[in-house]
Amino acid sequence: MNKSELLFEQAQLYIPGGVNSPVRAFKSVGGTPVFFKSAKGSVLTDVDDKNYIDFIGSWGPMILGHCHPPIIKALKEAADSSTSFGAPTELETTIAKLICEMVPSIEKVRMVNSGTEACMSAIRVARGYTNKEKFIKFEGCYHGHADPFLIKAGSGAITLGTPNSPGVTRGTAQDTLLAPFNDLEAVKRIIDQNKDEIAAIIIEPVAGNMGCIPPKKGFLEGLRELCTNNNIVLIFDEVMTGFRLSKGGAGQIYNVKPDMVTLGKIIGGGLPVGAFGGKEEIMNMVAPIGPIYQAGTLSGNPIAMKCGYTLLKELNDSPEIYEELENKTNYLEQKLIEVFKKHKQQVAINRVGSMISFHFGVDKVENFDDACNADANLFKEVFHGVLKRGVYFAPSAFESLFISNTHTLEQLDQTIDAIDKSLEEIL
Repeated sequence: MNKSELLFEQAQLYIPGGVNSPVRAFKSVGGTPVFFKSAKGSVLTDVDDKNYIDFIGSWGPMILGHCHPPIIKALKEAADSSTSFGAPTELETTIAKLICEMVPSIEKVRMVNSGTEACMSAIRVARGYTNKEKFIKFEGCYHGHADPFLIKAGSGAITLGTPNSPGVTRGTAQDTLLAPFNDLEAVKRIIDQNKDEIAAIIIEPVAGNMGCIPPKKGFLEGLRELCTNNNIVLIFDEVMTGFRLSKGGAGQIYNVKPDMVTLGKIIGGGLPVGAFGGKEEIMNMVAPIGPIYQAGTLSGNPIAMKCGYTLLKELNDSPEIYEELENKTNYLEQKLIEVFKKHKQQVAINRVGSMISFHFGVDKVENFDDACNADANLFKEVFHGVLKRGVYFAPSAFESLFISNTHTLEQLDQTIDAIDKSLEEIL
């Protein structure tokens, strides 16, 4: 028994399932989760001192790699002053100003402590602003674990959702409407069937929780027009894509301006953080200047703000970072095409910037149903094949992989070699 297996046995005695977030348990791929003790750049080191090339990057925020020296320096400096004040600091305004400058659709921003909290708050604000209660989300998009988002589709493609977790009430679920990702006509029908009742549409502009799925041409533009014409608040959930795909996020890439944006991950430099922002007239509805209540003891935590500002400032001042990420991820994509072709595998590869995913057994993945039709069993085998060869992919076929600027071409070649040898072993 290795140390990870022993630690997992111990963890299960005190933590539900032995983990503090479900995907870490390896339930969808089988086996025992790897316990890590350190990381540097794009390399993780587990408790048995084995190294892995990391393609999770803490689910996105490690865009400049683990232990990026300026961030570690900022963290230590901030900690010397205090870990929390529970009162205003100048740094909160400094990072808020930078976020507003970087993201075209954000005029004011409120800091919170997680992406879940950001999305939950954005929906509340949209409801208060429009005085309407229902909202549309898309199948396969993840907006955190707040009650309104834990909804699955009913019997038809366009229907009221039903709870997919005990503890979520049917009363909550009835206000959540579901549509297929990339299906503008479905959205139009939902709006027509719920005339003047929909407060918001929330979407990952580039989906990252059913693999990486880009929007079809015209899809985001169509949502923008529908929201404008029907007094609906358009919310881009950029917790994952914000500052990763460009310094202005996915909204900047696709030149579509939402009414609100939720952020997380990168804005904390790897520390727990979230934020929601948008048009000034909407954000002015938030307490203490407006009637919509939202609060948080650790919101604007000085350590998270210091590390987040340090990372955002570097991304803002160094546009070549995004060019480097684009080139490296494109290199990986082309090598993936070659290795899958070599093994005569039918694979759909999706990529936007430094986010990439692949699904076996299908030609395309444009929505959640497409992702579900892929060969998850082959993914499991490949996952474990590359894991034993020192490559750490997300332990689920429904997650995106992330590239950092610390990944080297040699590491990307090593990754392709690990996939190649795994497929030779499997097939």
